[in-house]
Amino acid sequence: MKLAELKERRPVAGVGRRPTPSFWLDQVEARPTRPELSGAIEADVCIVGGGFTGLWMAYELKRAEPRLGVVVLEAEHVGFGASGRNGGWVIGKIAGPAHAWRRHGGPGAPLAMARAIEATVAEIGTVVAREGIECDWHQGGTLMVAQSPLQLARLRADVAAEREALGEDGSWQLISASELSERVAVSRAQGALYSPYCARVQPAKLVMGLAAAAERLGVAVYESSRVVSVQPGLVAVARGSVAARHVLVATECYTANLPGRRRRLLPLNSSMIVTAPLSPEVWSRVGWSGSETLLDGAHVYTYSQRTADGRIAIGGRGVPYRFGSRTDREGPVPAQTVSELRARLAALFPELRDVQVDRAWHGVLGVSRDWCPLVSFDPVSGIGFAGGYAGDGVAASNLAGRTMRDLVLGRDSELVRLPWVGAGARAWEPEPLRFVGARTVYGLYRRADQREERTGRPSGLATLASRIAGR
Repeated sequence: MKLAELKERRPVAGVGRRPTPSFWLDQVEARPTRPELSGAIEADVCIVGGGFTGLWMAYELKRAEPRLGVVVLEAEHVGFGASGRNGGWVIGKIAGPAHAWRRHGGPGAPLAMARAIEATVAEIGTVVAREGIECDWHQGGTLMVAQSPLQLARLRADVAAEREALGEDGSWQLISASELSERVAVSRAQGALYSPYCARVQPAKLVMGLAAAAERLGVAVYESSRVVSVQPGLVAVARGSVAARHVLVATECYTANLPGRRRRLLPLNSSMIVTAPLSPEVWSRVGWSGSETLLDGAHVYTYSQRTADGRIAIGGRGVPYRFGSRTDREGPVPAQTVSELRARLAALFPELRDVQVDRAWHGVLGVSRDWCPLVSFDPVSGIGFAGGYAGDGVAASNLAGRTMRDLVLGRDSELVRLPWVGAGARAWEPEPLRFVGARTVYGLYRRADQREERTGRPSGLATLASRIAGR
């Protein structure tokens, strides 16, 4: 049968629901239930994955061509994966080292990707305003802070490397310790890098609002519909199937669960905690009134945001990788990981050493072998893929969605000429090399941080780790 109108969706009250995978999803008061796909249907486009990537593809395709029949299949519920668990950074930064981008697209590739992703922050802000999505949007920029002279030297080197890759068009600017203190009172601050191309957001509210906006355009979203096979023209789930001319895979870190794709992206773990709301008196001492997102300067870094309801959410690596590319992260966060995140928060803001932690959660992010995200589409088979954002996917997924829109519709645009289109790194190593490599890299970075803290000198262990990782 042809794609029918969506079945009536019933809001689910927040009280009495089963535990969600993250604090962000806890805050969504009413989440609509959506039907499971049962039976065989037809569509023009079938999208596998109900996170940011899949929903941006659906939204952009349907907005550009309203006559298209577009179906989204989600194994759990909208925003279940990384889209509902991330740090809430809409950052205008694309993953991947400059040398890898040059290999994909020539000398001008780093600049092309930089300009495209920077413009994406404003693009998402426009959609948020147009669709009336209440997601705590605030574009205050981002800070990368240094707490030692050695970290400050690395920040200076980062600026120099950006200027070398982008000419004088780099977006990061170095600010002094005193300038940083006017923004936020980070302990032992030596200085920071600042970029205006970042917005703070409540990611679960954004992904839920995006799904609703896509549905208003006529996109059909099916939940609890785990895909068991993807073939040209046909996608099968446990109790049904979708026959579609175009099949777009938007599973990001969960790509490892699809048959034949286990080594395409490496699912790396990231964990988060969120504090109880801080008092106005504490905030007056911490500052942070601009609500910039905050990254520390360690090799094993943490990322933070000041939430709209006056908390601090901070995240970083816990157990970095699980054997066999396992992606299940719905259980409790290890106590050691929570303790380490609390310690990093206290290192940034010592007066918060005894702050209450209200929630801890974790999830996975997808990384390609050369750390560059990619968008691919084969017009003959009709199969497309996008992902590998390496933790910067809240913004990059929108750019991928617009790029895929133009590829599917056959548009000749600047987007389809970006160097990530058709780019593809080699597969990750088979097990146990994948497991040993991921754990070794993380261990080397941790030891480098410890050695640098102790000696004040750069550690070659970090350079070795980056070489093994391919960064």
